[in-house]
Amino acid sequence: MAQLYFYYSAMNAGKSTTLLQSSYNYQERGMTTLIYTASFDDRFGLGKVSSRLGISAEAELFTSATDLYQQMVTFQQQHQQSNNAKSKVDCLLIDEAQFLTKEQVKQLTNVVDELNIPVLTYGIRTDFQGEPFSGSSYLLAWADKLVELKTVCHCGRKANFVVRFDEHGNAVKQGAQVDVGGNEKYESMCRIHFKALVWN
Repeated sequence: MAQLYFYYSAMNAGKSTTLLQSSYNYQERGMTTLIYTASFDDRFGLGKVSSRLGISAEAELFTSATDLYQQMVTFQQQHQQSNNAKSKVDCLLIDEAQFLTKEQVKQLTNVVDELNIPVLTYGIRTDFQGEPFSGSSYLLAWADKLVELKTVCHCGRKANFVVRFDEHGNAVKQGAQVDVGGNEKYESMCRIHFKALVWN
């Protein structure tokens, strides 16, 4: 029976590496995976999921308007018409899942429940202000399996939060929820250090 998984962590815990490894495991067994990532995440090039280890894979792009369930129905119909095993999707993987809408998380439950396709999602829980992302909130509520991927703060404690820094190295306390960036802009921290920089 297919299930909906949410792999969550702060930044730099290996979410993309884990996604790419999961995709590879399916492909190694002759199965087909379909990977999606957010349309505005261009850190490594549009339509690409890349890990800090240097491995990557091509990905479809989703926006807030993408109907993920309908796209999976279309892929499955194409498979039935062509009778081509490669067109059948055996597993759907979503990177940057925090950017999914509530409706898209509902669509993913339908992919699992109606199409019997496992869905593996990967994302962070909260933004740079400690506020939950919408997609993550609904995945935490509706996923069948929750898997925490751990990383550490500079002090050695578990990092649960992400701090955004400006070009001068100051913690950012206000601004747009989404500002694409990597290590040059964000750092994962424990709650104690996050609070000291952002909430004080």
